[in-house]
Amino acid sequence: MSGIPDYSDSELWIINSTLEERYGQPVEVQLAESEMRLDRGRTELAVCPTAYWEVDGCHFVIVKTGDNRYRCQFFYRIHQMYGTGVEEYDDLTECVVSLLQVQADHHAAEHAEGSNP
Repeated sequence: MSGIPDYSDSELWIINSTLEERYGQPVEVQLAESEMRLDRGRTELAVCPTAYWEVDGCHFVIVKTGDNRYRCQFFYRIHQMYGTGVEEYDDLTECVVSLLQVQADHHAAEHAEGSNP
């Protein structure tokens, strides 16, 4: 075990309430674990608590990489993975809001071009 604490009730509340505000209804968030390389210079993998949800065919993950440290991405298919441009956040609210905004912007741009993800 890597020693990274699981998501706290307050962290889960932040995620759930932000998603409910964004989508106008509760979204089922599943908890999982991901193995990640936390240091680019090392090959060791750390087991990290992960929050996962799906909305309209888009999958979202927020990986907790330490105390108040989070990484996020969204994807449609395995070869269509996107991030926010920020490697790691120290504020969960900023992480969730940024992830949702970047995905919404991506979705709008894709549909403006007439392609479907």
